[in-house]
Amino acid sequence: MLDVFKALGCVLIVLHHLAFYGPMSDVMMQVCPGLIEWLYDRARLAVQMFLVCGGFLTAASFSKVLSLTVPGSLTLLWRRYLRLAMPLLAALSVVVLVSEVIRPLFDHASLSALPTWGQAWAHVALSQHLLNMEALSAGVWYVAMDFQLYATALVVFGLAQRLAAGTAAVPAVWRQRLWFLLTAGSLLWWSGNESLDDYAVYFYGSYGLGYLAYKSRDIGFSRKTWALVAVLAVLAWWLDPHWRLATALCVAALLARAPQSWLDAPSAHTRLTQTVQWLSQRSYAIFVIHFSVSLAVNAGVTHFWPEQVWPNGLGMLASFGLSLCAGALVFKWVEQPRPSLKRWVSWVAVFMASVALAMKINAIAG
Repeated sequence: MLDVFKALGCVLIVLHHLAFYGPMSDVMMQVCPGLIEWLYDRARLAVQMFLVCGGFLTAASFSKVLSLTVPGSLTLLWRRYLRLAMPLLAALSVVVLVSEVIRPLFDHASLSALPTWGQAWAHVALSQHLLNMEALSAGVWYVAMDFQLYATALVVFGLAQRLAAGTAAVPAVWRQRLWFLLTAGSLLWWSGNESLDDYAVYFYGSYGLGYLAYKSRDIGFSRKTWALVAVLAVLAWWLDPHWRLATALCVAALLARAPQSWLDAPSAHTRLTQTVQWLSQRSYAIFVIHFSVSLAVNAGVTHFWPEQVWPNGLGMLASFGLSLCAGALVFKWVEQPRPSLKRWVSWVAVFMASVALAMKINAIAG
């Protein structure tokens, strides 16, 4: 089921960005407005699936850890950063070059401005939004948010250890309690304040629901705890009913209460299960690289067939297919190999070289 959520979320996000950024989708709006509007407004709810699944998987990985020291926590955070940063740096290296190559012929709002050196280093540090800088690619904010949420999970783990040392409750119970408080705070207050959407607190609700979903399977919830979670969900919906909350609640409920067989690896390897697993494994690589593919295809189709329906419709399909292919390459050559400091330094160097080359192309183009 986790593979299904990740694969479906990956597909929906790619299609959402194709509908959101255009201009191919602007042409297709003439013939299938309902579909384009749905992809524009509703497909982005896939982010909630990613957030809930992220919290669930983080809780699963921490359930195998008995204790953590500060150096151990920093090591885990560094490993998480490497896993997130290297595919992102590879994708950003492509998108800054694609943007400058197509800029003379494709004057569109989806193109970010020529990056500055400070902006480039902010992306390396996953802090561009915290510094009020424009993102160089779609979805970069989510990568930074994933890192912030994982860091929060490590802080909660350490705090739970300290609280458990002086009580009869085990650390797992304290982690459950702390995540319930963070989830409640986000659903009832922080997620309603859009000025906080560059910070992890805005997304504690969805991520925490995933974390609690795993805890309910791992250590079990009493009736009192289930009642508290139910009251929280009802109160959050009463205060601010919206599709993001509904999606997060449904995904978390499935992860918490689904039969174990739904979470286990399938016994029969059919073509459908293989496709779902293939997409799930490569979902992050596809997520970070697809925007540069979309820009290139949009620029080409708009230059040669700016108003024709069929070329623009086929262009959207081609962009989707090429995004999957590009994501497979990023997964094979960047994400799958073992992360290391040396490889990270190499990809930082590649990204900075791409930024320098983009500046040179921009200067030549005038």
